[in-house]
Amino acid sequence: MPSLLRHHRLKLLAVVLAANFSLLLHLAAGDPIPVREWNPLDIFGEGGAALLALVWLGLMLSSRPAGRVTNLLALGLGCVFFSWWTDCLDEFVRLPESVHWDHWLESAPMPVGLLLLTYGLYHWHHEQLAISAQMEKRERLFREHLLFDKLTPLAGADYLRRQLQLSLEESRREGRPLSLVAVDLDHFDAINQRFGHAEGDAVLQAVTQLLLLNLRRQDLLCRLAGDRFVILLPHTGESQARQLAGEMALAVEHLAHKTRQHGERLQLGASVACAMALDEDAEQLLRRLNLALARAKQGLALSA
Repeated sequence: MPSLLRHHRLKLLAVVLAANFSLLLHLAAGDPIPVREWNPLDIFGEGGAALLALVWLGLMLSSRPAGRVTNLLALGLGCVFFSWWTDCLDEFVRLPESVHWDHWLESAPMPVGLLLLTYGLYHWHHEQLAISAQMEKRERLFREHLLFDKLTPLAGADYLRRQLQLSLEESRREGRPLSLVAVDLDHFDAINQRFGHAEGDAVLQAVTQLLLLNLRRQDLLCRLAGDRFVILLPHTGESQARQLAGEMALAVEHLAHKTRQHGERLQLGASVACAMALDEDAEQLLRRLNLALARAKQGLALSA
């Protein structure tokens, strides 16, 4: 079973329990239909549709992490499967005419499931647009033949300094603000020591995707070193940068990352700091940002 699918076993268990509940309910209220009276075409059509919905559910869960979009898609597909499954049971169990609840079990879950699927696909669409926008930016960077971090992959410190200097010149020319935000994972060394460097790499990759999804199209995310990320924010003042930094810290804190080997939820956290560009060069601004981050981490250590 794929590692992601193991994280969704409760969803799969709920689908299996619902299907068995419907089967037991039909068997308790009706009588089995003899094999000679089975309609192969109806069984193939309704049963095949239910089986396909179950396959779709498995494929989706095996390729997506936990989250709101995944829950919406899973619940929608589960309702669609349950509706087709209950409809197929009528081909094997004959219910008395006085029984009417089977019509509700067949019909009601289908529109609910389709609505949930539609809502989930809507959010999935916006999620993919955000990722595609960041991938387009990354492709442009690759075409410039610059060095990238091999793990995430994001632009590294050298590219950040180059782009920062260009952005500083543009900011002075246009008279518009420019800010930087640093995101540094808390206690990352403990994750490497307890679960191994491979799991630490997986955490960095998950955090990278999370940060990319929360950025605007014009922002640039770079991996400065180790577990430290820096975000270049054009046309952004200090107050807006502080708000974005807080949102990043909150997003990391709520990231539902589970270890690949044991499925254990990791409690992640991040220290953040921001700095708005003044009359200084790239190195001076990065030095001021690192000092602000050091103060933030020192404050965290004192509070702990």
